Amino acid sequence: MRPLIAALLALPVLSAAAPQDGVRFLRVWPQWHSADSFQSMYEVQHHKELDGKFIVLRSNNEFRGGLYFLTRVVNPGALIRGAAFVVRVVEPDSTETRIFTFPAGIPAGSRLFEIGLTGSDWTGPKAMPLAWDVELRTSDGQVLTEQSSFLWRKPPG
Repeated sequence: MRPLIAALLALPVLSAAAPQDGVRFLRVWPQWHSADSFQSMYEVQHHKELDGKFIVLRSNNEFRGGLYFLTRVVNPGALIRGAAFVVRVVEPDSTETRIFTFPAGIPAGSRLFEIGLTGSDWTGPKAMPLAWDVELRTSDGQVLTEQSSFLWRKPPG
């Protein structure tokens, strides 16, 4: 029983690619967010979305509700300009891979990015992807780090 528990605990560590230049994902977690979950008292008063502790990226900026990949990025170096998150996802009712790209600057330190498939880009609150993969790339396409779901990875052998 203990080897099974140890193997299960190691899965999140194994799912992250080896970091280059120290940039890495601490975690990636897919989760549905309703549009209302983003509204705050600040927004009611100032008519502007509050984005202080996290950075929100959406596939369709007209809609807030959607499937979000909550991605904690650790960057021990300087600001990375011209980077992009590449999200690949297989929807529950399809075998096709959909690919979304989200340009972003990656600040130094640890920052939470909420990367959302919003509007018609996701089917609804009860739908979770069959498989997913999130990469962080430099402006020239080099993969800095990536993390994927268990079903995304090809079994060894």
